Amino acid sequence: MKSAAVVNFSPEKGSVEIREIDQPIIGEEDVLLEVANVGVCGSDLHQWTADHSWPVNYPVVLGHEFGGHIVEVGSRVKGWKEGDRVVSETAAVIDVNNPMSRIGLYNLDPTRKGFGYGVNGAMTRFVKVPARCLHKVPDQIPFEHACLTEPCCVAYSAVVENTGLKPGDRVVVLGPGTIGILCAAMARLCGAQVAIVGLEADKHRLDIAKQYGCEAIIGDATEWAFKRDGLGADCVIDAAGSSITLKIAMQLVRPNGKITKVGWGPQPLGFNLDPLVQKNIRLQGSFSHNWPMWERVLALLASGQLYVKPIIGGVWPITEWHTAFEKMHTGEIVKSVLKPV
Repeated sequence: MKSAAVVNFSPEKGSVEIREIDQPIIGEEDVLLEVANVGVCGSDLHQWTADHSWPVNYPVVLGHEFGGHIVEVGSRVKGWKEGDRVVSETAAVIDVNNPMSRIGLYNLDPTRKGFGYGVNGAMTRFVKVPARCLHKVPDQIPFEHACLTEPCCVAYSAVVENTGLKPGDRVVVLGPGTIGILCAAMARLCGAQVAIVGLEADKHRLDIAKQYGCEAIIGDATEWAFKRDGLGADCVIDAAGSSITLKIAMQLVRPNGKITKVGWGPQPLGFNLDPLVQKNIRLQGSFSHNWPMWERVLALLASGQLYVKPIIGGVWPITEWHTAFEKMHTGEIVKSVLKPV
Protein backbone atom coordinates (compact mmCIF):
# COMPACT_ATOMS: atom_id res chain seq x y z
CA MET A 1 0.00 0.00 0.00
CA LYS A 2 1.27 3.45 -0.93
CA SER A 3 0.28 6.77 0.67
CA ALA A 4 0.83 10.44 -0.14
CA ALA A 5 3.63 12.00 1.91
CA VAL A 6 5.20 15.45 2.25
CA VAL A 7 8.87 14.75 1.48
CA ASN A 8 11.91 17.00 1.92
CA PHE A 9 14.15 15.50 -0.76
CA SER A 10 17.31 17.66 -0.84
CA PRO A 11 19.09 20.56 0.91
CA GLU A 12 18.14 23.14 -1.74
CA LYS A 13 15.50 25.72 -0.95
CA GLY A 14 11.97 24.63 -1.85
CA SER A 15 12.88 20.92 -2.09
CA VAL A 16 9.59 19.64 -0.68
CA GLU A 17 6.93 17.82 -2.66
CA ILE A 18 4.20 15.19 -2.43
CA ARG A 19 5.49 11.68 -3.13
CA GLU A 20 3.87 8.26 -2.89
CA ILE A 21 5.65 6.11 -0.29
CA ASP A 22 5.28 2.51 0.86
CA GLN A 23 3.65 1.62 4.16
CA PRO A 24 6.43 1.20 6.76
CA ILE A 25 7.40 -2.24 8.02
CA ILE A 26 7.55 -2.24 11.82
CA GLY A 27 10.03 -4.01 14.09
CA GLU A 28 9.39 -6.09 17.19
CA GLU A 29 9.34 -3.06 19.52
CA ASP A 30 7.44 -0.71 17.20
CA VAL A 31 3.83 0.08 16.44
CA LEU A 32 2.33 1.18 13.15
CA LEU A 33 0.38 4.37 13.70
CA GLU A 34 -2.35 5.61 11.38
CA VAL A 35 -1.95 9.37 11.59
CA ALA A 36 -5.07 11.37 12.44
CA ASN A 37 -3.50 14.84 12.44
CA VAL A 38 -0.01 16.30 12.21
CA GLY A 39 1.01 19.84 13.13
CA VAL A 40 3.29 21.97 10.97
CA CYS A 41 6.29 23.12 12.99
CA GLY A 42 8.57 26.08 12.36
CA SER A 43 11.36 23.54 11.84
CA ASP A 44 9.38 22.01 8.94
CA LEU A 45 9.25 25.49 7.40
CA HIS A 46 12.99 25.96 7.97
CA GLN A 47 13.73 22.74 6.07
CA TRP A 48 11.43 23.91 3.27
CA THR A 49 13.21 27.28 3.06
CA ALA A 50 16.64 25.64 3.61
CA ASP A 51 17.69 27.93 6.48
CA HIS A 52 17.88 25.23 9.16
CA SER A 53 20.94 24.47 11.29
CA TRP A 54 20.62 20.71 11.90
CA PRO A 55 21.59 17.68 9.77
CA VAL A 56 18.83 16.07 7.69
CA ASN A 57 18.74 12.55 6.25
CA TYR A 58 17.41 13.25 2.75
CA PRO A 59 14.94 12.25 1.48
CA VAL A 60 12.75 12.34 4.57
CA VAL A 61 9.03 12.63 5.30
CA LEU A 62 8.42 15.79 7.34
CA GLY A 63 6.34 16.04 10.51
CA HIS A 64 6.98 15.37 14.20
CA GLU A 65 3.84 16.75 15.88
CA PHE A 66 1.33 13.95 15.48
CA GLY A 67 -1.23 11.61 16.93
CA GLY A 68 -3.44 8.80 15.72
CA HIS A 69 -4.59 5.22 16.21
CA ILE A 70 -2.44 2.11 16.53
CA VAL A 71 -3.16 -0.28 13.65
CA GLU A 72 -0.38 -2.85 14.19
CA VAL A 73 1.70 -3.86 17.22
CA GLY A 74 5.19 -5.40 17.21
CA SER A 75 5.66 -8.86 18.74
CA ARG A 76 7.56 -7.60 21.80
CA VAL A 77 5.36 -4.59 22.52
CA LYS A 78 3.47 -4.73 25.81
CA GLY A 79 0.75 -2.41 27.14
CA TRP A 80 -0.52 -1.22 23.75
CA LYS A 81 -3.14 -2.63 21.38
CA GLU A 82 -4.76 -1.92 18.05
CA GLY A 83 -7.19 1.00 18.23
CA ASP A 84 -5.44 2.85 21.07
CA ARG A 85 -5.47 6.65 20.72
CA VAL A 86 -1.89 7.89 21.12
CA VAL A 87 0.57 10.69 20.54
CA SER A 88 4.27 10.14 20.00
CA GLU A 89 7.38 11.79 21.34
CA THR A 90 9.94 12.99 18.79
CA ALA A 91 13.06 10.99 19.82
CA ALA A 92 12.64 8.25 17.21
CA VAL A 93 16.19 6.91 17.57
CA ILE A 94 18.22 7.03 20.79
CA ASP A 95 21.14 5.16 22.31
CA VAL A 96 19.69 3.66 25.50
CA ASN A 97 23.23 3.27 26.86
CA ASN A 98 24.20 6.90 26.34
CA PRO A 99 24.85 8.59 29.70
CA MET A 100 22.09 11.15 29.02
CA SER A 101 19.58 8.43 28.18
CA ARG A 102 20.48 6.50 31.33
CA ILE A 103 19.50 9.46 33.52
CA GLY A 104 16.22 9.96 31.65
CA LEU A 105 17.41 12.85 29.48
CA TYR A 106 17.36 10.89 26.22
CA ASN A 107 16.22 14.10 24.50
CA LEU A 108 19.81 15.33 25.03
CA ASP A 109 21.49 12.18 23.70
CA PRO A 110 23.89 13.57 21.05
CA THR A 111 23.16 10.58 18.78
CA ARG A 112 19.38 11.14 18.96
CA LYS A 113 17.50 11.26 15.66
CA GLY A 114 14.04 12.73 15.48
CA PHE A 115 11.02 12.25 13.24
CA GLY A 116 10.94 14.54 10.23
CA TYR A 117 14.68 15.03 9.83
CA GLY A 118 16.53 11.93 11.08
CA VAL A 119 13.86 9.35 10.16
CA ASN A 120 10.57 9.54 8.28
CA GLY A 121 7.98 11.66 10.04
CA ALA A 122 4.20 11.78 10.08
CA MET A 123 3.09 13.93 7.15
CA THR A 124 1.63 10.82 5.58
CA ARG A 125 -0.96 8.15 6.44
CA PHE A 126 1.18 5.61 8.35
CA VAL A 127 4.30 6.08 10.48
CA LYS A 128 6.49 3.56 12.31
CA VAL A 129 6.91 4.52 15.99
CA PRO A 130 8.94 2.87 18.77
CA ALA A 131 6.49 1.88 21.51
CA ARG A 132 8.63 3.69 24.12
CA CYS A 133 7.60 7.00 22.45
CA LEU A 134 3.86 6.54 22.96
CA HIS A 135 1.47 8.29 25.33
CA LYS A 136 -2.25 7.61 25.69
CA VAL A 137 -4.55 10.40 24.55
CA PRO A 138 -7.60 10.87 26.82
CA ASP A 139 -10.87 10.61 24.92
CA GLN A 140 -11.82 14.25 25.60
CA ILE A 141 -8.86 15.60 23.61
CA PRO A 142 -9.57 15.73 19.84
CA PHE A 143 -6.61 14.78 17.65
CA GLU A 144 -6.52 18.27 16.12
CA HIS A 145 -5.49 19.43 19.60
CA ALA A 146 -3.59 16.32 20.70
CA CYS A 147 -1.16 16.61 17.80
CA LEU A 148 0.06 19.84 19.41
CA THR A 149 1.17 18.06 22.58
CA GLU A 150 4.75 18.26 21.30
CA PRO A 151 5.03 22.07 21.01
CA CYS A 152 3.23 22.34 24.35
CA CYS A 153 5.97 20.12 25.79
CA VAL A 154 8.63 22.39 24.28
CA ALA A 155 6.99 25.26 26.16
CA TYR A 156 6.64 23.24 29.38
CA SER A 157 10.31 22.27 29.24
CA ALA A 158 11.42 25.86 28.66
CA VAL A 159 9.14 27.59 31.16
CA VAL A 160 8.59 25.09 33.97
CA GLU A 161 11.60 22.77 33.94
CA ASN A 162 14.39 25.03 32.68
CA THR A 163 13.27 28.43 33.96
CA GLY A 164 11.43 27.50 37.15
CA LEU A 165 9.09 30.51 37.21
CA LYS A 166 7.41 31.59 40.43
CA PRO A 167 3.97 33.16 40.90
CA GLY A 168 4.25 36.91 40.53
CA ASP A 169 7.32 36.80 38.29
CA ARG A 170 7.31 39.41 35.55
CA VAL A 171 8.09 37.68 32.26
CA VAL A 172 8.73 39.00 28.77
CA VAL A 173 8.33 36.55 25.85
CA LEU A 174 10.03 37.60 22.61
CA GLY A 175 8.38 36.21 19.47
CA PRO A 176 4.65 35.47 19.04
CA GLY A 177 4.99 32.26 17.04
CA THR A 178 3.59 28.91 18.19
CA ILE A 179 6.31 28.34 20.79
CA GLY A 180 6.29 31.93 21.99
CA ILE A 181 2.53 31.95 22.55
CA LEU A 182 2.60 28.55 24.25
CA CYS A 183 5.50 29.69 26.47
CA ALA A 184 3.45 32.73 27.41
CA ALA A 185 0.41 30.54 28.16
CA MET A 186 2.56 28.20 30.27
CA ALA A 187 4.03 31.16 32.19
CA ARG A 188 0.50 32.35 32.95
CA LEU A 189 -0.32 28.89 34.31
CA CYS A 190 2.69 29.31 36.62
CA GLY A 191 1.18 32.53 37.97
CA ALA A 192 3.48 34.94 36.17
CA GLN A 193 2.62 38.35 34.77
CA VAL A 194 3.42 38.03 31.06
CA ALA A 195 4.03 40.37 28.15
CA ILE A 196 4.61 38.97 24.68
CA VAL A 197 6.45 41.10 22.14
CA GLY A 198 6.28 41.19 18.36
CA LEU A 199 6.35 43.45 15.32
CA GLU A 200 3.55 45.37 13.61
CA ALA A 201 3.15 42.42 11.23
CA ASP A 202 2.49 40.16 14.24
CA LYS A 203 -0.64 42.00 15.40
CA HIS A 204 -2.95 39.05 14.66
CA ARG A 205 -0.69 36.66 16.56
CA LEU A 206 -0.43 39.09 19.47
CA ASP A 207 -4.23 39.29 19.61
CA ILE A 208 -4.31 35.51 19.99
CA ALA A 209 -1.80 35.75 22.86
CA LYS A 210 -4.19 38.13 24.62
CA GLN A 211 -6.66 35.25 24.91
CA TYR A 212 -4.20 33.63 27.33
CA GLY A 213 -4.20 36.70 29.59
CA CYS A 214 -0.99 38.23 28.26
CA GLU A 215 -0.08 41.83 27.61
CA ALA A 216 0.64 42.27 23.90
CA ILE A 217 3.38 44.70 22.92
CA ILE A 218 4.42 45.84 19.45
CA GLY A 219 8.05 46.94 19.38
CA ASP A 220 9.78 48.13 22.54
CA ALA A 221 8.89 46.34 25.81
CA THR A 222 11.22 48.44 27.99
CA GLU A 223 8.47 50.38 29.78
CA TRP A 224 6.57 47.20 30.71
CA ALA A 225 9.70 45.33 31.79
CA PHE A 226 10.91 48.12 34.08
CA LYS A 227 7.52 49.26 35.37
CA ARG A 228 7.52 47.40 38.68
CA ASP A 229 10.73 48.65 40.29
CA GLY A 230 12.89 50.05 37.53
CA LEU A 231 15.22 47.02 37.36
CA GLY A 232 13.71 44.92 34.56
CA ALA A 233 11.86 41.66 34.05
CA ASP A 234 12.51 38.63 36.25
CA CYS A 235 12.80 36.50 33.13
CA VAL A 236 12.94 36.89 29.36
CA ILE A 237 12.04 33.92 27.17
CA ASP A 238 13.58 34.26 23.71
CA ALA A 239 11.36 32.34 21.30
CA ALA A 240 12.06 34.48 18.24
CA GLY A 241 14.85 32.50 16.58
CA SER A 242 16.82 35.64 15.71
CA SER A 243 20.21 36.53 17.17
CA ILE A 244 19.34 40.19 17.84
CA THR A 245 16.60 39.15 20.28
CA LEU A 246 19.23 37.87 22.71
CA LYS A 247 20.67 41.39 22.83
CA ILE A 248 17.18 42.74 23.53
CA ALA A 249 16.71 40.11 26.24
CA MET A 250 19.91 41.24 28.00
CA GLN A 251 18.57 44.82 28.00
CA LEU A 252 15.15 43.86 29.40
CA VAL A 253 16.14 41.39 32.13
CA ARG A 254 16.86 42.54 35.69
CA PRO A 255 20.17 41.96 37.50
CA ASN A 256 20.34 38.35 38.68
CA GLY A 257 17.48 37.53 36.32
CA LYS A 258 17.07 34.72 33.81
CA ILE A 259 17.06 34.46 30.05
CA THR A 260 15.79 31.21 28.54
CA LYS A 261 16.51 30.76 24.84
CA VAL A 262 14.24 28.32 23.04
CA GLY A 263 14.20 29.84 19.54
CA TRP A 264 16.65 28.50 16.94
CA GLY A 265 18.72 30.85 14.77
CA PRO A 266 21.97 30.11 12.92
CA GLN A 267 23.13 33.73 12.55
CA PRO A 268 26.30 34.83 14.40
CA LEU A 269 25.63 37.19 17.30
CA GLY A 270 27.78 40.20 16.45
CA PHE A 271 27.37 41.97 19.79
CA ASN A 272 28.97 42.12 23.22
CA LEU A 273 27.95 39.63 25.93
CA ASP A 274 29.45 41.68 28.78
CA PRO A 275 25.98 42.68 30.10
CA LEU A 276 25.41 38.96 30.79
CA VAL A 277 28.39 39.10 33.16
CA GLN A 278 27.75 42.54 34.60
CA LYS A 279 24.12 41.79 35.48
CA ASN A 280 24.86 38.26 36.76
CA ILE A 281 22.26 36.84 34.37
CA ARG A 282 21.57 33.13 34.03
CA LEU A 283 21.38 32.21 30.33
CA GLN A 284 19.60 28.91 29.81
CA GLY A 285 19.13 26.95 26.60
CA SER A 286 16.08 24.72 26.29
CA PHE A 287 15.77 21.79 23.89
CA SER A 288 13.06 19.19 23.51
CA HIS A 289 11.41 17.25 26.36
CA ASN A 290 11.05 13.82 27.94
CA TRP A 291 8.47 11.34 29.22
CA PRO A 292 7.23 13.03 32.44
CA MET A 293 6.74 16.34 30.65
CA TRP A 294 4.47 14.67 28.09
CA GLU A 295 2.35 13.11 30.81
CA ARG A 296 1.99 16.44 32.61
CA VAL A 297 1.08 18.34 29.43
CA LEU A 298 -1.54 15.75 28.44
CA ALA A 299 -3.05 16.15 31.90
CA LEU A 300 -3.20 19.93 31.39
CA LEU A 301 -4.85 19.50 27.98
CA ALA A 302 -7.34 16.94 29.32
CA SER A 303 -8.34 19.16 32.25
CA GLY A 304 -8.81 22.23 30.04
CA GLN A 305 -6.20 24.24 31.95
CA LEU A 306 -4.21 24.43 28.72
CA TYR A 307 -6.25 25.11 25.57
CA VAL A 308 -4.63 25.09 22.14
CA LYS A 309 -7.61 25.85 19.88
CA PRO A 310 -6.84 29.62 19.68
CA ILE A 311 -3.52 29.03 17.92
CA ILE A 312 -4.88 26.65 15.24
CA GLY A 313 -5.42 28.62 12.04
CA GLY A 314 -6.88 25.76 10.01
CA VAL A 315 -6.73 22.10 8.99
CA TRP A 316 -5.67 21.11 5.47
CA PRO A 317 -5.34 17.76 3.68
CA ILE A 318 -1.72 16.71 3.25
CA THR A 319 -2.03 17.29 -0.50
CA GLU A 320 -2.52 21.01 0.29
CA TRP A 321 0.65 21.19 2.40
CA HIS A 322 1.96 24.17 0.43
CA THR A 323 -1.01 26.34 1.42
CA ALA A 324 -0.63 25.29 5.06
CA PHE A 325 3.12 26.03 5.02
CA GLU A 326 2.71 29.36 3.22
CA LYS A 327 0.05 30.65 5.64
CA MET A 328 2.36 29.98 8.57
CA HIS A 329 5.45 31.28 6.79
CA THR A 330 3.81 34.63 6.00
CA GLY A 331 2.50 35.00 9.55
CA GLU A 332 -1.14 34.92 8.46
CA ILE A 333 -1.81 32.19 11.02
CA VAL A 334 0.03 30.79 14.04
CA LYS A 335 -0.33 27.04 13.48
CA SER A 336 -1.35 24.86 10.55
CA VAL A 337 -2.58 21.29 11.03
CA LEU A 338 -2.58 18.65 8.28
CA LYS A 339 -4.78 15.60 7.82
CA PRO A 340 -3.69 12.52 5.80
CA VAL A 341 -5.68 11.55 2.72
